[in-house]
Amino acid sequence: MKSTKKTNDNRRYYPLRDPENPNKVTLVPITEEQYRSLYPEIWVTQKREQYHGRCMCPKHYLWKCDGQCDLCEYHAPDTVSLDDPLPDGEGTLADYIPDDRPSIEAIIADHDLLEHLIARFRELDPDADRIIQMRLDNPKISDRKIAEALGRKQRTFADQMKRVAQSFIGSRTSKTTTLSGHCPSSGW
Repeated sequence: MKSTKKTNDNRRYYPLRDPENPNKVTLVPITEEQYRSLYPEIWVTQKREQYHGRCMCPKHYLWKCDGQCDLCEYHAPDTVSLDDPLPDGEGTLADYIPDDRPSIEAIIADHDLLEHLIARFRELDPDADRIIQMRLDNPKISDRKIAEALGRKQRTFADQMKRVAQSFIGSRTSKTTTLSGHCPSSGW
């Protein structure tokens, strides 16, 4: 009968770098006591570098890690601060990062367009404010629920909204024609 008692034959190894070729690593046997004293510091360094995105070591090569990141072939180069001055002394890298936020002119133009569309919607539908409020209260509300709340048939409401949308497109095209002096569709 076999013995069910497990023996602890776990051997521990330390990755020793070749002094002439730091990318070459040899595993050297160490005692359990040495393992418990060395590896917690290695793991802390390894996790910190992974968290900061500087450790690019594939999982199957983690056995090579000895915590000496400056010698490791999988360590990302040092990052540069955006606040460091440029070599020519003219500003910093942060000065050259494009600002993706919309300009104040674009915000004002969008606001004016929204006001125009709401005013036009109010002209076309007497329940425009109720419809807008329902959409604000629940952006996922269906046309069927809005039509039901307004006492309209769903198909009638959908047709009315389609006409309103076409009216917006038509008023926008005519506004573009009067502002620019030519019709975009005809090329004049």
